[in-house]
Amino acid sequence: MDGRADTFETLLAACAGGDRMALRRIFDAEAGRLIAVAQRIVRRRELAEEVVQEAFIRIWTHAHQYDSSQGSARGWIYAIVRNRALNLVRDGRRETVIEDVEAVQEQESSDAIMAAWHRLDRNSRLYGCLEALDEKKKRGILMAYVGGYSHGEIAGRLSLPLGTTKSWIRRGLTALRECMA
Repeated sequence: MDGRADTFETLLAACAGGDRMALRRIFDAEAGRLIAVAQRIVRRRELAEEVVQEAFIRIWTHAHQYDSSQGSARGWIYAIVRNRALNLVRDGRRETVIEDVEAVQEQESSDAIMAAWHRLDRNSRLYGCLEALDEKKKRGILMAYVGGYSHGEIAGRLSLPLGTTKSWIRRGLTALRECMA
């Protein structure tokens, strides 16, 4: 931006006329600061980015409503972002949606790990050795070696302390080695 007070007003007028480059210039000039404003309200970077994206859609579709007698163009833009962020905080359903998506992703991951277990040849030595393990040890080993999870991720998913998870996996692997030998 060149520092002129009317630059945002000119860009908003261009947006109202369908000039996409004007919207892009506003985005390039202000997106970083707008994300920071939104993040102070919503407390999470990814949600702040979503707020700003939604705000720019609103800026694009409502640029014709900007009225310079009501305040500065830059203030109007920031008000849209701030209001979107506050609406997101007030709308507790958004967090529920995120938790629901994470739960579905977790279930799909768990299903894929167990599907790998069920695809093993039932007559194989590995299947027999894994079958002999305690269910949590077997699940922990499958999560680590099929799912690629770290010990910390496994501990969180199984609701176990990290040390317990590490020792169960270590003992399970020792039992597998002995069984396979």
